[in-house]
Amino acid sequence: MSVRRAALVPVAAGDLAATREFYAHRPSGVGAQSLDEVHRARSAHTAPPAAGRTSALTIETGDREVAIRITLPHRSAITGVHLAIHGGGFYLRPSARDDARNERMADALGVAVIGVDYRLAPENPWPAAPDDCEAVAHWIIDHAQHRFGTTRLTIGGMSAGATLTMTTLLRLRDQGSAESFAGAVLEAGTYDLSGATPAGATITGEYFIEAYAGHVRDRTIPDISPIFGEVSGLPPTLVVIGTDDVLLDDNLAMVERLTDAGNNVDLRLYPDVPHGFTGHATPVATQAQRDIDNWLGGRADGHGRGTPGQE
Repeated sequence: MSVRRAALVPVAAGDLAATREFYAHRPSGVGAQSLDEVHRARSAHTAPPAAGRTSALTIETGDREVAIRITLPHRSAITGVHLAIHGGGFYLRPSARDDARNERMADALGVAVIGVDYRLAPENPWPAAPDDCEAVAHWIIDHAQHRFGTTRLTIGGMSAGATLTMTTLLRLRDQGSAESFAGAVLEAGTYDLSGATPAGATITGEYFIEAYAGHVRDRTIPDISPIFGEVSGLPPTLVVIGTDDVLLDDNLAMVERLTDAGNNVDLRLYPDVPHGFTGHATPVATQAQRDIDNWLGGRADGHGRGTPGQE
């Protein structure tokens, strides 16, 4: 049985039909193709002010400050902390736009969700974003017990956020800190920004690559394109991707790399859904969100390396 078929998540016929109907009437999304389009997109995606259970905080790290957003569960006690790294092509979407998503996760899992407002390209290209994400990860490791009463940590991101999740974990692994996180969720990341692999070649020429890493001659360095990194010694990882996602092959390649390196990897492939589907109002998205919650909820307290293939 192929990896794709084995990982395909069963979906009820009615839910799949309703999801297909949603996409039949939804225009396909296209990313910005110039700095002017980036500015227009940002203007159309103004972040709401902090409200309700989400609070804004600025942490000091080294010679700079990084803005984060903390979302607490509504009624339950805090049992863990999840670092949520937002997507948006490295140039869009401050974490405040994820408040509703993070509130849902906080309530479902009883965790504090930390969103990071990493610096955006093209004004702040690589390595600004991974520097900020790494700094916040260290802050969580250092402050989780005192501030939230727990050392049960997880991390995850969507699209560019998944890429930054990988680069953050690789940096932490090299520093001996990756094991502080009990699990990682990668939703439709892009792992080859160089175009050197067949999967990476499918997005060659996309503006977000130029905005984020256009100044770098060799984009195969793992801190930009994690597919080329030494990926052993990472926490258990859940990879979530849709069958209609342009990044499907890139994600399958990363699953293969992670598995070959001896990591504990769980691939969930959802039928007939495109890039970013977990952020859309469909039954398949709801099912995927529930699956992610269940997977994260199953991570062992504080440490969850486990044996590959035994979930």
